[in-house]
Amino acid sequence: MRADRLLSLLMLLQTHGRMTARDLSAELEVTERTIYRDLTALCAAGVPVYTERGPGGGVRLVEEYRTTLTGLSPDEVRALFMMSVPAPLTQLGVGQDFKAALLKLSASLPESRRVEESQARQRILLDSAWWFQSGEDVPCLQKIKQALWENCRLRLQVRWDFFNTQFEHIAEPYGLVAKASVWYLVYGRGGNVQVTRLSQVVRADILPETFTRPGDFDLATFWEEWCVLYENQAPYVVRVRLSPKVLPTLHYYLEERAHHSLTINSAPDADGWVTVDLPFESFFTARTRLLGLGRAVEVLEPEPLRKSLVDFAEQVVGFYAQREREE
Repeated sequence: MRADRLLSLLMLLQTHGRMTARDLSAELEVTERTIYRDLTALCAAGVPVYTERGPGGGVRLVEEYRTTLTGLSPDEVRALFMMSVPAPLTQLGVGQDFKAALLKLSASLPESRRVEESQARQRILLDSAWWFQSGEDVPCLQKIKQALWENCRLRLQVRWDFFNTQFEHIAEPYGLVAKASVWYLVYGRGGNVQVTRLSQVVRADILPETFTRPGDFDLATFWEEWCVLYENQAPYVVRVRLSPKVLPTLHYYLEERAHHSLTINSAPDADGWVTVDLPFESFFTARTRLLGLGRAVEVLEPEPLRKSLVDFAEQVVGFYAQREREE
């Protein structure tokens, strides 16, 4: 444990600038004699430790040594300390470790660099959560993380939201990815690499058997390529007629893809309505989004979506009509 104590001693001197042997011994819970032996060891290792006797004296390091310890430039210091603890790290249970790491880096900075650190903390704040985003429930995160470190197979029970059904399969966890504070599990199954949103995993059991992670698998490379494929997959295209009243605020009701790919196929008709092709991620997403537009949109095709919207509307009308009759 002496190496840990020497590092702690060094960090204390860098943080406080000057400390007495008595203060150091109290902080590290060792005798003053041990402190002097540790200081001798630091000197032998080339660390410029100086001891000054008398009032106001103590042990200190020279400024130049602390500057070269990290070699960080002012801009690098500012960039580093703009970071706060990201929510995904807190969910993983390593938020305190991240804070401790930043504290150690802060302790290694010379006094001149701590000005940049303070300015960065007070002037720039990075908040990765979107408005009204409450965060997804990921009850299986810790268990999946454990299986990930131990290369253990998992038995997953996954929920399919649209039909309120669940299915089970065996997975070999390759990695966890937090994208905009939303967790995804990257795993192997049947020789293929798949991705599942972690909030859809309702149960995860660690199996006793281990697996061999593919030697050529790189998580960052895979995720980048998968995102490109996901964002460029063939969309579910819906042809609609839109009221001119909704056009100025249409982007509030659409996905990013639909908003940026908006194509007007005709000039406004006599009533000012226009025909538009809108791309969506799926049938279910299209139905959910378009229901929010009410009578300001008419679905022309596909026919199944048009009939589904009519069915939903009739259910809503029937429900409230029934409630009024009961009252």
